[in-house]
Amino acid sequence: MIYRIVLALRHFFYDKGWKKSVKASVPTICVGNITVGGTGKTPHTEMVLRLLLHSDDWAYSNIAVLSRGYKRKSKGFQIVPRSGTALQFGDEPLQMARKFPSVTVAVDKNRVRGCRLLTGTAPAPTGSASVMPGPASAPTGPASVMPGLDRASQIIVLDDAFQYRKLRADVNIVLVDYNRPVHKDKLLPWGRLRDLKSRLKAADMVVVTKCPAYLDDWERSQWVKYLGVKPSQKLFFSTFTYGTMEPVFPEDGDSRYTYSKRLVLFSGIANDAPLRSYLSDTYKIVRRIGFPDHHKYNQADIRSLGAAMKEFPTACLVTTEKDAQRIVDVKKVPLELRQRMFHLPVQATFLTPEEEAAFSAALLEKLKPAVQ
Repeated sequence: MIYRIVLALRHFFYDKGWKKSVKASVPTICVGNITVGGTGKTPHTEMVLRLLLHSDDWAYSNIAVLSRGYKRKSKGFQIVPRSGTALQFGDEPLQMARKFPSVTVAVDKNRVRGCRLLTGTAPAPTGSASVMPGPASAPTGPASVMPGLDRASQIIVLDDAFQYRKLRADVNIVLVDYNRPVHKDKLLPWGRLRDLKSRLKAADMVVVTKCPAYLDDWERSQWVKYLGVKPSQKLFFSTFTYGTMEPVFPEDGDSRYTYSKRLVLFSGIANDAPLRSYLSDTYKIVRRIGFPDHHKYNQADIRSLGAAMKEFPTACLVTTEKDAQRIVDVKKVPLELRQRMFHLPVQATFLTPEEEAAFSAALLEKLKPAVQ
């Protein structure tokens, strides 16, 4: 009850304008949720990036992603290089930087400052690309170019910023897990909701994620009822599609292990059920080793994986894309483990091509007022 009251008061103050909320100088798209993890924010952020890169409106623009960089060791504002580490920048930003070399990926807990630095409307910090001293404020003179940033960003995708009320996004995309619907969930600590269910009304677009491959019209209409989607909002349904296994350590990976029908699955994500379901169609999962979300792997974990490898000598070891970013940070991983560690790429896709086209059209239409 205390948590609910605090959330309600906070949103009330922002909605009334009693607490300050600002917009960035360029269009912004927020991909977020109202639950603690597990809705697929990173695959859907990547989906939005692909849409922008393939669109006539934004394909030739300077696109950026701004993330908090959860559990990173660095501080302040950082441009994420492809050669970076998950320890320094966070696993999700690093994954996106490596998959989208034409997109600027940055991390900053202060999203207002991060947007100003990405757009060149705030002076760059002196001496380093990392820390922007003092509170974010409008500059009085021209901004200097951030190290690692060639050109000012023209559109910014905000990863997991729906609760960051200090920055007002032009488009809010809110994700809901099909397997854990918010209308049946509860606020922390008794459930996984980190925000009020009523906050769904602030979404421009709602996406029900991790759906089965087919939903009939009746079930779709039930979701409209469950979520209380207004006529002005757009509701979409997506699922996960998996690619071909890729070695965690490309220089050492031995693809022959992927032909084994047995695997050891290890991961540090909020919900690995979709991955387990997909892999179990082809492989016998002989051991599942779970770690906390965004787990930082260490030598003890490597020994646990090594013990599983010895117990099942013909099995390959499979993990997620995000975990792959973190496992490579561990020093002295034995060669026999490096040879058989693979990750499974994942993409968020809509259930039909027509729905994908409708989502693309709706998003681009909602961005038009922001560029006028």
